[in-house]
Parts: sequence; C-alpha cells; structure tokens
Amino acid sequence: MPPRRQTQSYLRNLFARRGVAPQHRFGQNFLIDLNLHELIANAAEVGPDDVVLEVGPGAGALTVLMAERGAAVVAVEIDPAMARLTTEAAEGRLNVRVLNMDALAGKHKIQPEVLDNLRAGLAVSPEKKLKLVANLPYNVATPILSNLLVHPELTPMLMVATIQLELAQRICAQPEEEEYGALSVLAQALADVSIVRTLPPTVFWPRPNVDSAVVSIRPNPEKRALVGDVAWFHQVVRQVFLHRRKNLRRVLYSLWRDRWTKPEVDTMLEQLGLTGLVRAEAMNVEEFLSLTQELNQRFNQDKQDSSSSLDLDEDEEESDENPDEDSEEPEDD
Repeated sequence: MPPRRQTQSYLRNLFARRGVAPQHRFGQNFLIDLNLHELIANAAEVGPDDVVLEVGPGAGALTVLMAERGAAVVAVEIDPAMARLTTEAAEGRLNVRVLNMDALAGKHKIQPEVLDNLRAGLAVSPEKKLKLVANLPYNVATPILSNLLVHPELTPMLMVATIQLELAQRICAQPEEEEYGALSVLAQALADVSIVRTLPPTVFWPRPNVDSAVVSIRPNPEKRALVGDVAWFHQVVRQVFLHRRKNLRRVLYSLWRDRWTKPEVDTMLEQLGLTGLVRAEAMNVEEFLSLTQELNQRFNQDKQDSSSSLDLDEDEEESDENPDEDSEEPEDD
C-alpha cells in the first residue's frame, strides 16, 4: 500500500481520533509540505542498500517513504503515542523496525540498543551502508549529529536531517563568523557539509518559532585520517572554544599549567605558525589539526593521565562568563 500523504488536515484528524497532541517537550513539529519528504530522501540518496537511522519519525511519513525505496529503517521514537502511529503507518513492511525509546543514553552516547539494531541491519550484507535521515527534534539535534560523527565504529556514510537553521549555520560557519564554534570545526574536519535548503515555519505543524534547514553531512574518510585521534581532537577543540574570548596562549597554558611554562607555549605556537594572541574563533580547521596533533604528542601519550581528559558538554562552547549556560536550540521534530 502506498504511503499516506500526511497533510496538516490528515494529521489533525488522526490525532483527534487517537486523543493525542503534539508534545513540545519532545520537540514534535511535523513536516506538512509533502514535497519536502521527497527532497530529504533524494538528498540522502535513499535506496535498497541502505540501513537508515531515523530519530523522531513522528507519524511515520518519512519512515514509510524510505521503506518504499527499499531501505532498512530503524526508527527511534521517544513518545509512545507517536511510536504506535509509526508502527501502524509501516504495518506489513518487514524492513522497518520501530524502537520506542530515547535515542540518546546521555549527551555523549547513542543508546546501545539503537546501535545494536544498526549493526544487525548492516550485518545482512557487506553492501549495506549506514545513513542518518531524519526530521530531527531540535533539542537532540546537536548530540545526535556529533555523537554519530565521532563514533569509532558506526559513523554514517551520509547524514541528511532537518534541523534549526541556526544550528545548520553553525555547522557550516567559517572563521570569524558569529556562528563559528567547536561544532563547526568538528564537522568540517571530519565531513563535507552543506545546507540543502532553508525552510520557513509554515512547512511544519505546529509551526516552530524559528527557521529550519535541511543539512547534508557527508563524513570523509580522508579527512578523518588526517584528524587521527578523533576523541582527542573533539575534546581539545571543545575546551579551546569554551574559552573563546581568551587568547590561545592563555588558554593552553591554563589547561596544562603544571606541565609547561608560558615561554614553552609561545615556542610551540611559533613552530606551528600561530601567534599566542589569536582566539579560537579566528582559527581555521587546518590550524586546529596542527595544534591538536602537537598537543596530543605532548600530553596525551599516557592515556591514563587525567590531564588528557577534557570531557565537556557540547553546549559549553559558547561562553567564558557562564560555561554551564544551556545554549541548546529550540525544539522541533
């Protein structure tokens, strides 16, 4: 049976019959421009060789479209009511598995059961390719994308997602731009990134208060090889951007003040062609690559050394004055 066209009137009537309503706390805003489901699936090049992770399937419109194209879809929905609707929409399609759970096990980890289901799908054939294709809830977009991007085993070959426009701009931002931050550096160091299309609030129901965008993130194995120790790169970049208003010399000295002197910091930076007065927001990806590799050689050889552990929340990259301030995006589905 072909997938139902989930217009606003269809969703309103469906929800009324079931006694359910969009839940803001789960970031539920549904795409009602029918052409956009096709746009997302086309941008992701969804086909029969794909194992697709979809987070926040809502009522299952995109889920069924991708299943119709032959993909094996693992749809993860935290809301029991929406999980039931997705299950019903995909009824009879053996290539769809709906998991009623949070896709995240904390901010820095994808739920193990989700990963196990992806592994099972990939094990069917060596030709299978992992992708993330989703209308992501805004409140989990950053941790979903960043955790998959740095995962040592299950990094998708392509991620296409609807996210808040501000977040898409952060991912694609260049040095000295207001949106440039740790996520910009991480994404561009590991992947080829682009904004496929910007979306106004009118293409969603209920309407969000902000613009959105379809973003494409295509992890690049050659870039990843240049990064080397991805976890270390991720940690150092986040730490440097935590202190984005301080110059690099001051930040690096403060991180390992018991391990080196300020003149030694200056010498290292000069060897890398950097000035100690530069700030993180002015450094390009290549400069971060050189810096993190040098710091890795100096301070991360002993993996048990506590000074090499720089685990911070993704939200903490924006402000020196209040590093615990939550700057997460508004919610959407």
